[in-house]
Amino acid sequence: MKNKGQVFIWSLFDFANSSYAVIVVAFVFAIYFTDVICMKQPIGDFYWSLAINISMIISAVLNPVCGALADHSSNKKSFLLFFTLLAVIPTALMYFTGPGTILFAVFLFVISNVGFQTGLTFYDAFISDIVEEKYYNKVSAIGYGVGYVGSLSAVILVFPFKDRPDILFVITSIFFIVFSLPLFLFLKEKKIHPDIAQQKINYFTYGFIKVTDTLKHVNKYKNLKNFLISFFLYIDAVNTIIFFSGIYASKSLSFTVTELAIFFIIVQITAMIGSFLFGFIGDKIGILRSIAITLIFWILIVFFIFFFVEKNTYLVISNFRIHYFFIIGGFAGTFLGSTQALSRALMTKITPIEIKTEFFGFYALFDRTSTLLGPLTFGLVSWLSGSQKIAVLSVGVFFLLGIFMLKYVKEETANNNEQIAKNK
Repeated sequence: MKNKGQVFIWSLFDFANSSYAVIVVAFVFAIYFTDVICMKQPIGDFYWSLAINISMIISAVLNPVCGALADHSSNKKSFLLFFTLLAVIPTALMYFTGPGTILFAVFLFVISNVGFQTGLTFYDAFISDIVEEKYYNKVSAIGYGVGYVGSLSAVILVFPFKDRPDILFVITSIFFIVFSLPLFLFLKEKKIHPDIAQQKINYFTYGFIKVTDTLKHVNKYKNLKNFLISFFLYIDAVNTIIFFSGIYASKSLSFTVTELAIFFIIVQITAMIGSFLFGFIGDKIGILRSIAITLIFWILIVFFIFFFVEKNTYLVISNFRIHYFFIIGGFAGTFLGSTQALSRALMTKITPIEIKTEFFGFYALFDRTSTLLGPLTFGLVSWLSGSQKIAVLSVGVFFLLGIFMLKYVKEETANNNEQIAKNK
């Protein structure tokens, strides 16, 4: 594989932004929000799900337009820098949150998560800039693998700062910006020269025209459409697990901060292994089949949590006890990294090259809008039923629907007009 240096520089951004994903979205701020800011009120889960949905709706609206703009201007790097700063600055300002500052905390999380989520559209679209099509799956897996090394590094920072989460938010923002710098300084971006007619169009006008046109003609890309529907369903469940795993372990299982940190370390290590493992498996048996395998295991994980995982359920080996949820974390991590990496690789493979960034905007759109269902369903079910276990079971429905739709997807390359026509 050529351009190994460029792949490494690109993957460092995954290393950088993973600190935000684990510290703010999945772990420390998520628990800090429900336990400290909302003062352990039962409605805290719902407020958290509401904050997630607001940020994802905004990101969903921005993504396709920004993707079209990046396609037209060949300026993905500038857009990515803007949204990175949009994530980093509010994260640092989380230092000033505390008990009762619900509105302020929601505002900071919404803005930072919009920056984080929207920026991923431009980051993902760089894959086709740096390697050939046959390496998409491998490079996607490398990105997620390096990202989970970043997550692991961020979780380790929790131990010395477990009693000062406010300082940890500042450190996370510094971690994010420092390790993302190599991409902005050294990554090479392919330049596409637009025709004269396009040059006369205002960027924002062009963006909305392209998005509207894509929506009107999305049925021409039948295979891509079927995958996006399937992806919408199963990634909804994956995102819900990411957003609520720490809160579930804290509330339902009474995990301490140290136990939660150990849990997330297990998740990050196994996710890194899963990314590389299924990168290899995907090359051997196919990306589509590999995704189906991960979804089957996700369904089994959900049912195991519902039926077997309680506050005091341990696996005992000799005199050594390990909580079932740690074991679940290992399996979940393995399929978390692999599901995300394989999905990105398949999306890259079946998307026509000339609309790559624009359709990655739609990929991100389906990713973000899926969270209108899963986290909100989890938050509502948890609040209304008083049981997070019942809320967990609702997640399994989305995995089942996702794997059902996956059977209508074909793993085929669509990088030229002849192949595009096959999808019509």
